[in-house]
Amino acid sequence: MSSSKADGSGEASRSASAIVAHTARGCHILKIDGYSLTKNLPTGEYIKSTPFTVGGYRWYLRYYPNGDETVAKAVKAQYQFRFADEVDEDPMELDEVDNFDSRSGWGYTKFIKREEFEASEHLKDDSFAVRCDIILVPPSDIQRHLADLLHAGRGADVVFNVGGVAFTAHRWMLAARSAVFNAELFGMMKESDTRGVVHIHDMEPRVFKALLYFVYTDLFPDMTGEEDDDAMVQHLLVAADRYGMERLKLMCEEKLCKHIDLDSVAIILTLADQHHCCGLKKSCFDFLSSRENLRAFVASDSFQHLSTSCPSIIKELILR
Repeated sequence: MSSSKADGSGEASRSASAIVAHTARGCHILKIDGYSLTKNLPTGEYIKSTPFTVGGYRWYLRYYPNGDETVAKAVKAQYQFRFADEVDEDPMELDEVDNFDSRSGWGYTKFIKREEFEASEHLKDDSFAVRCDIILVPPSDIQRHLADLLHAGRGADVVFNVGGVAFTAHRWMLAARSAVFNAELFGMMKESDTRGVVHIHDMEPRVFKALLYFVYTDLFPDMTGEEDDDAMVQHLLVAADRYGMERLKLMCEEKLCKHIDLDSVAIILTLADQHHCCGLKKSCFDFLSSRENLRAFVASDSFQHLSTSCPSIIKELILR
């Protein structure tokens, strides 16, 4: 069984489809007519069903009349094969969860012995039908649950005051995600006033809110609605560096690399130099490697300011 796109079936058989699907489970009945002809197929060759959909993915079944020795391996799903005339019987327990992708499939290598099958009532008028039940394993929603936990503040045991705005959070989460938070909340750097409030200076509330969202979900915050997305990402990079959030820092670098232009290159280059963002710094230098861009940059006020504030950057640019 595979989740790849179907491309047809053998000439000796036809596939009759009957699908009963719900949100993340469904079944498919594969009917094989002309069973005796299918036995002539070489080992490893198969007859493929028409494609069917379960849980938003396209699936198909492969019937190997003479077996298959291939072993394959990423939608996670459970599956079960039964003869269609056994459906009224108590269902068997489904197999363990397997991974399906467009190049692989799973199934039973020893579904039934040929002699036993040919002597059974499942084979009638040289035809039989097999039913496959599929249950998709739902994707992890822990990120949504943790985001809800942050938003609701249930069980929160620390309050941060950032620019006059209060944020509640959970010490264990912050300490687990950041060595800096761990030191501030539990270690020698423990910071709080007599009421147990931690004051964060030199950071905008919206930036700290975005930082907390990443801490809880490991997802880059949604910047929709921000007046200046680039400036927000720059501030978030500074916050990520401050709290040792290397993954968030790299994500900010990646986004800023896509928005380097003559208006922003001086600011981004300074930011990259101050916070040791090697990849971002290289992207700025690559942008300035163009004669046209370099000529325009040197003629700008930004270049004059950068020459005064960060002469080492200009020296590095000249030496490249």
